This record gives sequence, C-alpha cells and structure tokens, in this order.
Amino acid sequence: MFPRMKKKPEYLVRRAELPPRLDGKWNEAGWRTATTACVSNFHPAGSGHRPKTEFKVLYDDSGLYVSFRVRDRFVRAISRKYLDMVCRDSCVEFFVQPERTKGYLNFEINCGGVALIYYIEDPERTPGGFRKFKPVSPKHFKTMRIFHSMPARITREITRPITWHVSYFVPFSLIEHYVGKLGGIAGQVWRGNFYKCADETSRPHWASWSPIRKLNFHQPGAFARIRFES
Repeated sequence: MFPRMKKKPEYLVRRAELPPRLDGKWNEAGWRTATTACVSNFHPAGSGHRPKTEFKVLYDDSGLYVSFRVRDRFVRAISRKYLDMVCRDSCVEFFVQPERTKGYLNFEINCGGVALIYYIEDPERTPGGFRKFKPVSPKHFKTMRIFHSMPARITREITRPITWHVSYFVPFSLIEHYVGKLGGIAGQVWRGNFYKCADETSRPHWASWSPIRKLNFHQPGAFARIRFES
C-alpha cells in the first residue's frame, strides 16, 4: 500500500557568484549559496537500504552546475561506456524539462562517472526504449564536464559505509540543441525530478525528490517546479 502522496516540492536554482568547482568538495566556496535538497522519497518496492542523497544546483550564463552527495553502502559500477544502462549501478539522476518544451532530458550518471542521456518527448515504454526519444549525441555529451569521486568501475560491491560524489556542468547549448532557444534563464520555471537508484546491486532501491507512485522515473506528471533566481 502506498502512503498518501506528499505535496510536490520546489527547488530554487540560485545564480552562481563564481563558477563552482567540480571536485566533490561539498562546501567549497562556489557552492555555498546553493540550496541543498534531499532525494528522500523511497519507493516501497525497494530494499530496506535508504542512502542519504543530497543535491545542489546553480546556474550562470553558460549553463547548469549539478552536484550530488550520497552516503551509501552496497556500491557498484559495472557500466563501461556512454549510454550503457547506468541505472543498474549505484546511480544519481536529474530529469529536467525547460519552459514551453515538449520533452525533457534525463541525465543519469553512475558513481563512476559513466552517463546515459536522452531527450524524451513521449516516455511510453516500447521494446526499443520509449515511444519518442533520441540519445544525446556523443558530440554534445563531450561538452559536459563530469567529476566522480569513485573509481570508474567497481566490480566487487562495496558493502561498507561510504560517501561518494558526482558533480557536473551542462552547457545550455547542449540543452538548446534539443529543445530550441532558451532565452533569458533568470526567472524561468522549469520542471523536473532528482533520483537515486541501484537496480542490480544486492540492495536495490529507488528514491525521488518529488514523489512518484509507479516504479517508473519517467513520469513528467510527477515533475516539480525548478525556479531560477532572478
């Protein structure tokens, strides 16, 4: 049985006073103005493992800065290359839909820094993935910068408590290639969600920032407001 759905949260993306460093230092000067929020709505289909997952987001004229901190156990990273199914590993995800756009981008990155990113307009499941989607091209993916604190591959699951970080920069030019011109970002209200998963670890779990009912992260109807500071 599902508990009563919680009210959707809202996240304020503050403007960066200086470009934050992508080095896993959670309280580094560039990140101090960012609001910290938690990915704390765990789906009941998961195991009893409840890693504490926090995130921060900032923006400037060039793009988005996203940082995750995870206090975890049972950590693994098997995926090898871009567009592998990183959700099977210890993974953090950011789905985001800009204003007045048909689709959303899903930034899925495992603890070893391997990523999967699609632009999705119709998330209905099909044998090939989704009804209408396209992978973000390797060319555009390479315009991102990604930091990960864990080794690129962890084939033997780490069962002891460990804190890991994933931080990255997404240029607005990458987003615009798929959704069109964004215009001035200040004051805009986008929609999205943040997730933590580990589908094929010994303690699978699925958590979200904005609550979901079905065990499916691809629910635009569950996205919450992401507002950019003016």
